[in-house]
This record gives sequence, C-alpha cells and structure tokens, in this order.
Amino acid sequence: MNSKRKSARFLILCMALLLSAGCKSDPKEKKETETPAAEAPRVVEVVTKSMEFFAPDTIPSGWNTFVYKNESTEPHFILLDKYPEGVTIEAAEKEVGPAFQEGMSFIMEGDTDKAMEAFGKLPEWFSRVVFSGGTGLIAANQTAVTTVKLDPGYYVMECYVRMPDGVFHNMMGMAKALVVTEEDSGISPPEYNMQIDIRGQSGISWNGKPRAGKAVFRVEYVDQMVHENFVGHDVNLARMEEGADLEGLEAWINWATPTGLMSSTMPAGFTFLGGVNDAPGGSIQYFEADLRPGKYVLISEVPGSLKKGMLKTFLVD
Repeated sequence: MNSKRKSARFLILCMALLLSAGCKSDPKEKKETETPAAEAPRVVEVVTKSMEFFAPDTIPSGWNTFVYKNESTEPHFILLDKYPEGVTIEAAEKEVGPAFQEGMSFIMEGDTDKAMEAFGKLPEWFSRVVFSGGTGLIAANQTAVTTVKLDPGYYVMECYVRMPDGVFHNMMGMAKALVVTEEDSGISPPEYNMQIDIRGQSGISWNGKPRAGKAVFRVEYVDQMVHENFVGHDVNLARMEEGADLEGLEAWINWATPTGLMSSTMPAGFTFLGGVNDAPGGSIQYFEADLRPGKYVLISEVPGSLKKGMLKTFLVD
C-alpha cells in the first residue's frame, strides 16, 4: 500500500511539473512578441559618381533628410525646384536649359546684352518654379546631410555648377525628376546646436559657439529675395586653409560671371561641407557637418556677399 501511494504521489508530482512547464511562455514566442527596436530615421540617399543623381523617384512629403554622397571629382549641390502643375522635366530640358546655356555663352564672351536676350527666352512658367531648398555646395569625396520640409508635388533635382568649358552640370545629366507624395514621412526635424538666420538686407547671423565635433545647424530664412544673379540667398559652409583667398571665393560663387561656379576656377584652400540651398522666406532647413579645429566660412551664392553680410568666418577651437 505504501509503495502504491508513493507511486501515485510520484505521478502527481510529474504531472504538475509538466503542466508548469507547459504554462511557461516559449522563448521563441516571447522574442516574436517583444516590441521591436526603434527604426533608424528614414533618409533619402543620393549619390553622384560622375554627372548624375542616383536617387529615388518618389519620396514622402514633410521632413526628409537628404544624405548626398559626392563620389565624383567635381563640386556639386542639390537644388530642389518645385514645378508648376503639369510641367515636367522634359519641358525644362527643352526650354530652360538651352536658354541658360546660350546666355552663359554670351557672358563668357563679354556680351551681357545678348546674354539678357537669351535669358528672355525662358518660358513663362519658369517664373512660377519654387526653389525649395536642398544641399549647399559639397566638395568631391564629401557627404552633405541636409533636412528639408517638402510639400507634395513634382520636383526637379538639379546642380548648375559649371564644367571648365562653361557647360552647366544640369545640361550634362544632373537634373532628375522627383515626385513628393501625399504620404507624410512622419519624421521630425533633428535636434540642433547652432542657429543661423539669413536676411536679404543684413545677411547671415548666428547664435551659439561652433565647437569641434558634429554640428547640426538650424537655418531660418527670415526673408527671401531675388539677387542680381537671378537667384535667392542660401548658406554654404566651407573649411578654409591658411592663406585661402576669400575675395576669390566671393567672386567665384556668383554663377553669372565668365568663370563663376566653374569647377576649374574655384580658388584653392576651400573644402565645401554642404549647407542649405535657395528656399522661400519663412522656411527652415537643417544641415550637419563634422567640424575640426580650424577656420571656416559661411557664404551665400550672391554677388557682393561680403558687403551684404553673407560672407562670415568663424574659428573652431
């Protein structure tokens, strides 16, 4: 009798242990139901290897961070042009590019009157294009990181730096259609440690002390205006070496001169690190840069940037 009782107790104990083990959650099942780690922020990766933009055809609206890898031998930038409804990149290739290139040819010959006649051939719809930001100038083998807020619509991504023979990069393939959809990206703007304001009358001003390491600049376009070279102001950041020619840089960055924005005539001693491109008044953009100790310049792509307060230098300790 005692042995039977012991056997019964043993069976009950085994059943209890089995039931207990069955109630425990399966480690695999638990792993599947755990809250996944937060996804990395969505970025729009753009790469240039020669004279092109390898980039998505569509992106969501709202905030987007463009990571532009310039793997070519030329300086470039990204300007985002929001086109009027119904106008496409094919119209730009047919009606806009040739007019600008013809005008530039006359500028290089010193005939400004004929240049203005050529620019007068631009189509009516071109005046309704909204320049909506993008990256500042970025040197060869560098990466620009810029965050912009975009409305839904049809855009053209372009670069109009010039080749040594005066041909604009967008005439050589650096123009790409980009559709911004109604879907919102859900992205928030990045945290920043430097605030820059830019105004047409008083130029560039900033708050904060630039320090070595990663810097995130918040740029507010307090206003916007069309300058003498038919573009609005922007902000470009460059690291400068000892003895670099600031006057030469000021002259070079104005595209509407015989050698302006020409890759072969850029003064030595400057490495462009990005920035933010031409954007409407009231808009805000962000850009990042890794700062090393040394001297830097913020400059806008306008004639007479020093006099307008749009050429400023600063030191990083």
